[in-house]
Amino acid sequence: MAYGGYEAAGMAVRRHRAIKILLAGGFGVGKTTLVGAVSEIKPLRTEEPLTESGRRTDSTVGVERKTTTTVAMDFGRITLRQDLVLYLFGTPGQERFWFMWDELALGALGAVVLADTRRLADCFPAIDYFERREIPFIVALNCFDGARRYTSEDVRVALDLDPGLPIVLCDARSRESAKEVLIALVEHVLSVADEPVSR
Repeated sequence: MAYGGYEAAGMAVRRHRAIKILLAGGFGVGKTTLVGAVSEIKPLRTEEPLTESGRRTDSTVGVERKTTTTVAMDFGRITLRQDLVLYLFGTPGQERFWFMWDELALGALGAVVLADTRRLADCFPAIDYFERREIPFIVALNCFDGARRYTSEDVRVALDLDPGLPIVLCDARSRESAKEVLIALVEHVLSVADEPVSR
């Protein structure tokens, strides 16, 4: 048996390739929702109820109705072709779970930093994380109902992002919107890969 494929009498070995993408951002920004909206399988979720002690640790300002939190990761899958699969890993948003990010980031092609304009500062740790590790990323602004809208350029200035870094608007509940976010990330990764290396 060949790894990543199959081998039978008289049949060629088919190799499967996988692309790993991370979804990161602050607590309650919509990472679990986005994975669930776009995954072709029932997503693996590691959500637990928020406890009173957790509410004292994690700010629920802006997400007062949130009752659960991701404690390890979210996982989803999208088959792009018969031999090409996209794996989505949603990171936990609270600081006490950040130790898991290094393991989740291993082998990642790139990342989406999901942001909520009501709590924009919550995405700084994810941006810093991917910049320090030189993992290509984009920022996706999850457009919550009733939240004030800002232009991409206003957000770029507020987050001190490079001019070429894509910022896209999305609705994490929408499959089509989530797909557009992932397409924007892959296009960005490809454009970064084409840039000449400066020495």
